[in-house]
Amino acid sequence: MSSIPMEAGLLLAGILFVIGMVSVMIRRNVIFMLISVEIMLNAAGLAFIVAGSHWAQPDGQIMFIFILTMAAAEVSVGLALILQLYHHLKTLDSDAANFMKG
Repeated sequence: MSSIPMEAGLLLAGILFVIGMVSVMIRRNVIFMLISVEIMLNAAGLAFIVAGSHWAQPDGQIMFIFILTMAAAEVSVGLALILQLYHHLKTLDSDAANFMKG
């Protein structure tokens, strides 16, 4: 059984993280921004899995379970905020929410 080199796995995780970060900065739709944050969390989870596999430790898989739990909580709170934003503004454009300035 051959394994994937650690550098390739971490490179893939880095590319996924950068794609998610750029997408968060470019997108204006709140739902797409939420999806981009999920891509970034999955990239971090992939990095933990690759590192744990490289050192033959289950710590990476345990951290990935924590990341999945955090992602589920983030989605529930994020979708609630999206519903409230749409209820008040009738749009999902993030620029329309500038009334929240303190």
